[in-house]
Amino acid sequence: MEPLAPMRLYTLSKRHFVLVFVVFFICFGLTVFIGIAGPNVIETSVARTDLNNSLKLKPFNLSSPPLSTYNQQLWLTCVVELDQHDVSLKKNVTMTVKVLGVVKDGSTPYVNNQVHNRTRLLSCAQKCSEIIVAHLGYLNYTQYNIFVSFEDLNKLTYTIQNITFTWKTYNPTFSQVEIWFRFVFVVLTFMVTCLFAHSLRKFSMRDWGIEQKWMSILLPLLLLYNDPFFPLSFLVNSWFPGMLDDLFQSLFLCALLLFWLCVYHGIRVQGERKCLTFYLPKFFIVGLLWLASVTLGIWQTVNEVHDPTYQYRVDTGNFQGMKIFFLVVATTYILYLLFLIVRACSELRNMPYVDLRLKFLTALTFVVLVISIVILYLRFGAQVLQDNFVAELSTHYQNSAEFLSFYGLLNFYLYTLAFVYSPSKNALYESQLKDNPAFSMLNDSDDDVIYGC
Repeated sequence: MEPLAPMRLYTLSKRHFVLVFVVFFICFGLTVFIGIAGPNVIETSVARTDLNNSLKLKPFNLSSPPLSTYNQQLWLTCVVELDQHDVSLKKNVTMTVKVLGVVKDGSTPYVNNQVHNRTRLLSCAQKCSEIIVAHLGYLNYTQYNIFVSFEDLNKLTYTIQNITFTWKTYNPTFSQVEIWFRFVFVVLTFMVTCLFAHSLRKFSMRDWGIEQKWMSILLPLLLLYNDPFFPLSFLVNSWFPGMLDDLFQSLFLCALLLFWLCVYHGIRVQGERKCLTFYLPKFFIVGLLWLASVTLGIWQTVNEVHDPTYQYRVDTGNFQGMKIFFLVVATTYILYLLFLIVRACSELRNMPYVDLRLKFLTALTFVVLVISIVILYLRFGAQVLQDNFVAELSTHYQNSAEFLSFYGLLNFYLYTLAFVYSPSKNALYESQLKDNPAFSMLNDSDDDVIYGC
């Protein structure tokens, strides 16, 4: 067996393991309860328009509520209300949108200097579904005027009773909560990273276990995931801070996926791990996932910068191709990971040191994945599997709990791993005794035999 820097994992009794999980759940539950008591994420303002036959074809002039940088983004949606409520209808409707920004002197310059013509699907079953008219990813003005006209509504066989337009923005109170909690997580992550590095300073890097090496990579990436540059989005009117945040999140999540592959495979492979046979296949699979996620994010953001009415439906063919590609690669990753887990559990279940590392990582990771799936289902429901969930992702937060649960879950997951993988205070002394055959048997206790230390 390769020499390893001692881990606190080996010194924990069963009672300590239970305590570690209890503390993890308490910290995670605390963030959820704080989020439940927090403000709503999305703030809405309704502009209801009553129609009659003479006004139906005239454009609607809609003025947004006053905005600040704390509103972050702006959506305009509409819902068509028919005079009959038990109607099943699907029809393409041509929509013309002109976006104007209101400046301090009262003038209204064009946004992107053009009028946008888009086709939207009007789908009604008992009531009509919501249509996203425009989305502004960052706010250059304190108010916007949007002119909207529909060309094909007069061709409907049913009478239109109302068209309800709704403005949606981030709640400024939530934005302030988000800034503070990101700051708290950045500070905590920085402290945990420094403590973890300090605990390993007396051990040579070549003696670090594969988990310890990966934690030295994941903790700095977790710092970026919490985004210390997030307040920049409130100081600079640009799409760049938002895209930087998306890049950091995708980078950390893909590094976490790579960590699971490398640990479950590397824990079986002792000695030198060759780049070509060990790392290259894993980097290839995870790299494709990262490339697909970043491409989708950049694609949507760049198109929205040039066209606030852009949605992926405009380019359905390429989007469906990218979606199929992502699902195929994700399925390949899941099957590969399950294969590595089954191989590791079958081959290493009787090896005391390695078996304990394997059981703890699997148990904690399983808990985190189950909680993540539950959060996703509660947040999106069945829409996770629908085509339109991507375009409406940002408008589905209901309260701060859904935001804090994701950030708290991943942060506390990494903090817990850093705690159990870091050496204890007397680790150096104990490792020297264990390296001496004359003392190794004397230092074995009943717990050492049970947990394989």
